[in-house]
Amino acid sequence: MISGANYIGSELSKKGDKQFNTFDPKLNLPTEWAFQEANEEEIMEAATLAKSAFVTYREFSGKRKAEFLRAIAEEIDNLGDALIEVYTQESGLPAGRAAGERGRTMGQLRAFADLLEEGSWVEASIDTAQPDRQPMPKVDIRKMLCPLGPIVVFGASNFPLAFSTAGGDTASALASGCPVIVKSHPMHAGTGEMVASAIIKAAQRTGMPNGVFSNLNSSGIEVGRQLVMHPAVKGVGFTGSIKGGTALYRLANERPEPIPVFAEMGSVNPIVVLPSALTENGDNWAKQYAGSIVLGAGQFCTNPGLILAMKSTALDAFISTLGKEISTLEPTCMLHPNIHSNYEKGKKELSAQATVDMVADYETAVSPNVGQQRVLTVNGANFLRNTKLHQEVFGPFSIVVRCADAQELEAILAKLEGQLTGTVLGNNTELAKYKSMVDTLQNKVGRIIFNGVPTGVEVCPSMQHGGPFPAATDSRFTSVGTGAIRRWVRPVSYQNWPSEYLPEALRNENPLGIMRVVDGIHTNNKI
Repeated sequence: MISGANYIGSELSKKGDKQFNTFDPKLNLPTEWAFQEANEEEIMEAATLAKSAFVTYREFSGKRKAEFLRAIAEEIDNLGDALIEVYTQESGLPAGRAAGERGRTMGQLRAFADLLEEGSWVEASIDTAQPDRQPMPKVDIRKMLCPLGPIVVFGASNFPLAFSTAGGDTASALASGCPVIVKSHPMHAGTGEMVASAIIKAAQRTGMPNGVFSNLNSSGIEVGRQLVMHPAVKGVGFTGSIKGGTALYRLANERPEPIPVFAEMGSVNPIVVLPSALTENGDNWAKQYAGSIVLGAGQFCTNPGLILAMKSTALDAFISTLGKEISTLEPTCMLHPNIHSNYEKGKKELSAQATVDMVADYETAVSPNVGQQRVLTVNGANFLRNTKLHQEVFGPFSIVVRCADAQELEAILAKLEGQLTGTVLGNNTELAKYKSMVDTLQNKVGRIIFNGVPTGVEVCPSMQHGGPFPAATDSRFTSVGTGAIRRWVRPVSYQNWPSEYLPEALRNENPLGIMRVVDGIHTNNKI
C-alpha cells in the first residue's frame, strides 16, 4: 500500500540513499513505513517535468481543469478507511478528525472546480479602442489573470490532508493552471503518498500532462531548499513556523529571479473581552474558551493564545472559571515528539517569567507526547514590557492579561505583531464605545470575530486566512477559500490584439459567457 517512494510525475522513484520513518506519537514508536528521501537528480527531474507540463496545462480550459480537481476528490474518497488508518497512526489525531479533514479536502477541490466552471475569477477587463479620441487616440487594452508557473507546496504538520498534499495550496495552484511539486511533510509521509497516488490517478484519468504533479519525500531542509532555488519554480506555498516561513522567504528573494513565498506562520490570536461579556456571560465564555484552548491539543494556527480584559471582579470570576474548566479537560496526544518537546520548552520558558502567575495546569500523569494544558495570567504593564510573552506557544496554552484600563488594553493591541485572527466579546453598544480599540485590533489581523471563538475556519469565498507579518508573508492574500487562487497568478495586458488570437476570456464574442468589466461596466454581453 505504501512504497516509500517519491512520485516524479506519474513514476515512482527511489534513487536516493537516505531513508526515514514516520512516527506513531500514541505508541511513541516509529511506524513500519520507511521513505526514500529525494536526491538531487529526482528534484531536477520533477522540476523539469513541471516546467514542461506548464506549457500545456496553462492552456487547458476551466472545464477541463475542473474535471481534474473533481477526479482528485473522487480518488481520495476511493482510498477509503485505509487513508484514515494511516492518518491516525502518523498523527495521533482521532479518526473523526481525520474523516472531517478528508471531507474538507475534497470540498476544497470541488469548490475550486465550481470556480473554474463559472470562469469569472480571471477578472477579465476590457477597454475598447477609441481611434477618434482627442487629443490622442486610445488603443484597445485587455487584461486578465494568468498562471505563474510551477509551484512548490510544503505540507503542514498539523493538517495532514487539508493543508498538505492535496490541500488548499495545491488545489488553488492546480486550479490557476500551475503544476505543483509537493515537499511532503516527514511526519505524515505515508498519508502524503496515499493522497499523491490519488492525484496521479486523477491526472491520468483526465488526460493531464505528466509532471502536473509530483510528490517528494524529505526529512530535512535540503530538498525544500533545492526546490525553492530551482529556476523552473515560480512560487511557494507554506504553512508552519515563523522560522521556517521566513527562511524560505529569504531564500526565494536571494534567487537571480526572486519569486513569491506565501507563508502562513505564527499567531496568538488575541481575544478582547469587554466588560459586558464578563458581567453578562462570563462563565459561558470561560467554558467555551477552555474548550477552544485545548481543542486538537492546541495545534491550530487559530488557537486562542492571548486573552485581554480590563481588571474587575467579573474578570477575576472569569479567570477562576476558566482555570477550573480547563483543569478538568482531558489532554490529548500531540502530533509528534518534536512538537511536544517544543511545546514543553515554550510553556516552561514563559511560565518562568518573573511577572506571571499560574491560573491552571494539568498535572496528572499522562502518556508520552500528550500536551498538558496551561493558562497563565499577567498584568498589562508587565506584558507590555516583556515581549517574550507575545510569542506563540504551539499547543494548549494561553495567557490572560489583566489590563489597568481601556487605554492600556489598546496600547497592548498596538504593540502586538500581526495576527491571523482577533476576537471581540461584548455587545453592540460597546463596539461604538470602544471603536478606537476595535480599529486598532482590526489593523493587526486578517479576520476579526465578534462573539465567537477563533478556532474553526470556514472554507468559503469570503474567508481571509492570513494577516500582517508574521502571521503571513503577504497580508493581501488568503490560504483558505477560493480567493487563495490569486496567489498563483499575475495580470497580463494585451494591447491591440486580434480578437481571434486572444484568450477566450478576452474575446469580443465572450465564448465563456463570463462576467467582465467592459469600458467600466460589469457585463457578460458580447462586444
